[in-house]
Amino acid sequence: MHDELQNDLFGPAADLEVSTRPQAAKPRNGVQPCPALPDDEQLAAQLSPLIHLGTSTWSYPGWQGQVWAGRHSEALLARSGLTAYAAHPLLRAVGIDRGFYKPLAVSEFERYAQQVPAHFRFTVKAPSLVTDALVRSQDGRGQQPNPLFLDPTLALQEFVERAVEGLGAKIGALVFQLSPLPPALLARLPEQRERLHALLRALPRLDAGAIAVEVRDAAWLDAEFAALLRDTGTRYCLGLHPKLPPIQEQLPLLRALWPGPLVCRWNLNRLHGPFGYEQAEQRYGEFDQMLDPDPETRAELARVIRGTTGAGQPAYVTISNKAEGSAPLSVRALAQAISAA
Repeated sequence: MHDELQNDLFGPAADLEVSTRPQAAKPRNGVQPCPALPDDEQLAAQLSPLIHLGTSTWSYPGWQGQVWAGRHSEALLARSGLTAYAAHPLLRAVGIDRGFYKPLAVSEFERYAQQVPAHFRFTVKAPSLVTDALVRSQDGRGQQPNPLFLDPTLALQEFVERAVEGLGAKIGALVFQLSPLPPALLARLPEQRERLHALLRALPRLDAGAIAVEVRDAAWLDAEFAALLRDTGTRYCLGLHPKLPPIQEQLPLLRALWPGPLVCRWNLNRLHGPFGYEQAEQRYGEFDQMLDPDPETRAELARVIRGTTGAGQPAYVTISNKAEGSAPLSVRALAQAISAA
């Protein structure tokens, strides 16, 4: 049975489970949702309730007409736009990235959870205090070694415990996204694996959602890394980023860890290169158009999502504006690819 499920995931796509989407909460503030398109409502009804698609965050004024009914400032959307975002029929998840820069309080997680319906899920990045080997200046330059890199106590107390208490059953994935290692540490990768293993073993198994690890150095992606994750019950976060191999070359890690939830963050279109965030931001402007579609990545990701959820496992997928130009349009296109099988 195990082999059959594994083949379903990485071979022919599993059948799609059809469900009616639960009613989303109505916004109680000045940010109103854009009226849902009938096609989006129909598409959402075709998706399995195990499929949670969303964007990497939600505070973009340029999504007017796609997500928001009117024009709003980025500050207002960040503070009060989440309920309107969650009213969109295809947006069943969202990323919380701001905790990467400073750990969030339980009350902040609770406030987010109160703004979304019960079926909604969050993908949350761990603080850089834990996941970055360097202490960085405001411009992102590494200044000195970080003495708290992969510290188990900090990870538990400043991140996991707070997120669990504040988000509860609305956790999709808690993601430890390891920043690129400086050359001296990358040359001693076995030591970093031991530190990561110790951190993950210190964390509790979640009642809801998954703990996952995302990397930015391809050197991590080997059998030892898979064994480490398997031993600790941790998921590999499929990182779609030019610093890593294409999606097809990362799938062996998912196979090695099967069965389990799919966690994926589609961060940056490969055409921009490994350091292309600023280039992408300049090109995509208001993030209101899909300027650089990537149908190959989308089709492969859709196949993995279908296989995962068809075998009864959840999928938590968040997409950045910098993946194709507009994250809500990428979510719609991915949902269409999933349902087209």
